Amino acid sequence: MIEETLSPGSNYKKYIASYKSEGLKIYGLLTVPNPSTGADDDNKGYPAIVFNHGYIPPAQYKTTERYLAYTDAFAKNGYVVFKPDYRGHGDSQGEPSGAYGASAYTIDILNAVASIKKLKDPLNVNSQELIVNPEGIGMWGHSLGGYITLRNMVISRDIKAGVIWAGVVGSYPDLIERWRRRITPFPTLTGGRGRWRQELISKYGQPHENPEFWNSISANSYLADISGPLQLHHGTSDASVPIEFSQKLYDQMRGAGKEVEFLKYEEGDHNLSKNLSSALRKSVDFFDKYLK
Repeated sequence: MIEETLSPGSNYKKYIASYKSEGLKIYGLLTVPNPSTGADDDNKGYPAIVFNHGYIPPAQYKTTERYLAYTDAFAKNGYVVFKPDYRGHGDSQGEPSGAYGASAYTIDILNAVASIKKLKDPLNVNSQELIVNPEGIGMWGHSLGGYITLRNMVISRDIKAGVIWAGVVGSYPDLIERWRRRITPFPTLTGGRGRWRQELISKYGQPHENPEFWNSISANSYLADISGPLQLHHGTSDASVPIEFSQKLYDQMRGAGKEVEFLKYEEGDHNLSKNLSSALRKSVDFFDKYLK
């Protein structure tokens, strides 16, 4: 549902939209190409990207702030872009549960994909025509959003290609044993929600004590089921998420016989700020290859 019309981009319309997830009203930023941009000649509809943002303190999060250059890069190249606000973020209903110890955010994004497939032309309220090509849906994720992207792609066949920047894509044993919160401008863990480690260990034991459980909740264990190719981006100087997580996922994808690219950025930080233009261009090219 369109909640508010925002100032348009260079060649696309921009809105605040909402959808339902487990009975909660979830908001998000939506862009739709102008009619002359992006649609296939055979009227299959626009390709779309579901955009999973990284960690931002829920109380500080606003739908129309952060990641603007990122969403613009995809939107102006003919994509419908939908950046959901996870539950408890901005005006979205529900409690911000965190991603690693609960499934709520993953469920919200699965429901975002289902909703974007049903998108109708916001400029024509009487139209029943769906405007997104269901065979052209991709997913982009940064940091925590990369974790959600990987999980969605081993669950849903609807996502045809994924791009992950500085993703939290290690297995749960790696997250437990090889990753600790560091002080950064955009911390990856949700404040006190970081106690998910202690809560899970208390209930299920350490990874070496109960490997069956820990592997069963790791998306990396299900790469045979991944729904499409992946492009991984990571900076060698990332102080928030170890680059070894992306390297290991790349190796695991290749071992599973899946299509994957891994782009390393020398001295690149967690947000690839010094490499932004290049990384965005390569991301757009990747989606163009698989979604258009």
